Amino acid sequence: MKNIIITGGAGFIGAHLCRHLLNKGEYIICVDNFSTGSRGNVADLMELENFKLIEHDITVSLFLDEKIDQIYNLACPASPVHYQANPVHTIKTNTIGVINLLNLAEKNNARILQASTSEVYGDPLEHPQKESYKGNVNIIGPRACYDEGKRMAEALFFDFKRQFGVDIRVARIFNTYGPMMAPNDGRVVSNFIIQALHNIDITIYGKGEQTRSFCYVSDLILGLQSLMNKENFIGPVNLGNPQEITILEIAKKVIDLTGSSSKIIFSPLPKDDPQKRKPDIELAKMELNWAPQVSLEDGLIKTLEYFKNI
Repeated sequence: MKNIIITGGAGFIGAHLCRHLLNKGEYIICVDNFSTGSRGNVADLMELENFKLIEHDITVSLFLDEKIDQIYNLACPASPVHYQANPVHTIKTNTIGVINLLNLAEKNNARILQASTSEVYGDPLEHPQKESYKGNVNIIGPRACYDEGKRMAEALFFDFKRQFGVDIRVARIFNTYGPMMAPNDGRVVSNFIIQALHNIDITIYGKGEQTRSFCYVSDLILGLQSLMNKENFIGPVNLGNPQEITILEIAKKVIDLTGSSSKIIFSPLPKDDPQKRKPDIELAKMELNWAPQVSLEDGLIKTLEYFKNI
């Protein structure tokens, strides 16, 4: 049994990761400040002997009695509506918070994984995006608190490795969806599903020609675990589904699957919204023997069932 910290563990991806690792017999310390995470996501885990929940903001140093073996850092709002609500704190989470966790990893001689993001590529001029691509990010735009924050977090991870020998892993996560997404987080899939289920207009920004690649959460969790436990490979590595689809196409697919009477309406495109997003996952295939298995339609059906019952 490993002692594993999951920061942001009550969030969408974090709660799935908690369950997955608990099922593997690990001892999980879930750390969350509940800025976007929900106690409801982990309420059923509270009675388990090998699960511990700590309400804590990682911008403050974390002190624990347990000896820690691994740390998954998922602590940061991941949708524009949330990370732009308090941009300075988003930056602090990705700098001060990351330094605190790296110090904790060094103290415990623990391996630490950073949940980075495809947003480090910005509005990419390379398509699909390989890990070698340096990105096209507006450093003073409204998304910079997240985009540049995550880029700084990666820089800190590699500097802590070079300077202090910290055992790091870095995953660049592309659009992920599935049960336990917050209904108010402004993400494409949850927005479209909620609007379709209530037969209200589905809002698309721009002409809907911008593309995304959607990975079902269970596939992502397997990728994260594979990276954490892979020896002699630290990344960064793309984790996402290379099946590319336009925003307009996914809106139509959601309407079809729900049988909704919703109409599609168009609004102005937000500033710095990426026009294309598709991961090159050849490195993940080679190093982690990982590739997504859940089709978009199957994943959407499972996600729809979740939102019908909340």
